[in-house]
Formats: sequence, structure tokens, C-alpha cells
Amino acid sequence: MQYIFEPQARPSVAIADHSARFPVHRIYCVGRNYAAHAREMGGDPEREPPFFFTKPADAVVDAGVDAGATIPYPPDTADLHHEIELVVAIDRGGTDISPGSALEHVFGYAPGIDLTRRDRQAQARAKGLPWDWSKGFDRSAPLAPLQRVAAVGHPTRGRIWLEVENELRQEGDLADLIWSVPEIIAIVSRSMALQPGDLIFTGTPAGVGPILPGQRVRGGIEGLGEIALTVAERR
Repeated sequence: MQYIFEPQARPSVAIADHSARFPVHRIYCVGRNYAAHAREMGGDPEREPPFFFTKPADAVVDAGVDAGATIPYPPDTADLHHEIELVVAIDRGGTDISPGSALEHVFGYAPGIDLTRRDRQAQARAKGLPWDWSKGFDRSAPLAPLQRVAAVGHPTRGRIWLEVENELRQEGDLADLIWSVPEIIAIVSRSMALQPGDLIFTGTPAGVGPILPGQRVRGGIEGLGEIALTVAERR
């Protein structure tokens, strides 16, 4: 097949203890999936169904704790926020997947951070506009190496946490997810055909907050490893 210019390489993320990489197709994100975070963002966790937004596949950044990652402070914001999340990697596609069979579609899990331009999000929300510019910017989806299901199983509980400059900001437990991983997979597959290579960010616990230029961020999920990044100084 001929193209008028050379296409970009397929985005991919690292796999723990494996030389091969996981090719990324799409990134789905669940909003307000921990009750305390839903409340801090003005939502009602007792009544609201899950909602979703997306990031482009090439927003992924390798951010394993051994090497870490340096991410430029993004343009067009003065309020960059962190959101630590359990990320689910899909290796078997499907539509109308039942919650009972959903876990058969999972390759593995990892800690990820949904970086957010909070000021742009607030502006969009106030006007009833889409969130794309606040969520889908370059390098907005750093991810630790994926842990394969064969090695870690399907975690349903375990500490999830994030600190900035050694100060604990976010802490919760996977057991506090409002919508479980099987339910999320099933709901997404009713509207979109899941494909091998899809990633699903499952929501963040309370305590989201700003990251300043030059600060180091570190987080993790019990049994799934840690993620680390530094936000570069503004140029």
C-alpha cells in the first residue's frame, strides 16, 4: 500500500518482563468512578450512570518507575492536574460483551495517570462543550508497564495512591470502584466495538490536584507496580 507520506509508528506501551510491546488502538476513560471523587467534582455517585471520554492512542507515554518519564508542561493551561487510575488492556475484541465473560477479553493491568488541563475542562463544562482539549492533549496518558493477567490475575481490591514531591495526594482502594471492570467493559462494548489494543482508564480516587513545572509525580497500585514522571519546567 502506498501513502503520500510515511505514516507514524503504531503507539505502544511496555509489558512487564517481556521484550514485546502492547500496540494501542484506542483509549477509553471512565469519568467519576469513585464516590469521593465524584463528590469533589460536583457529581452524585448514587444516581449517575458511568460516562466516558477518549484520548488519542498516541497520548500514551512509557512511565515505569525504574526509568520514569519527563513530560513537558502542556501549553494552553495554567492548571495541570493528576488523576491516578487502574488501566485495563484489552487483547480480545467484541461487542455486547456480558459482564460474566468480560474478563476473558483482558490482557493485563497497569497504573496510569490521566493528565488533565483542569482550567480548560472547567471552561468547557461551564459552556456545555466537549472536554477533548482538556483530556486528549499530547502525552496526556503516561502508563507503567502492563502486568499480564497470567501473572497478577484480575485485581478487585488493593491500594491505589499518588504523591507529588513525596506528599501523598490521592489514596483509595480498587474495591471502591463504583462500576467494576467487567461492568465497564460490558458498557463500553454496547456502544463501541472493542478491539485488541484498547486501553480503558477506569477512574480516579479523590484528591486530584495541580502539578507544577519541575515537580516529580509517583504513584502505584498494590500488586501492579508503580508509575513515575517529572513535569518539565516551562520553556
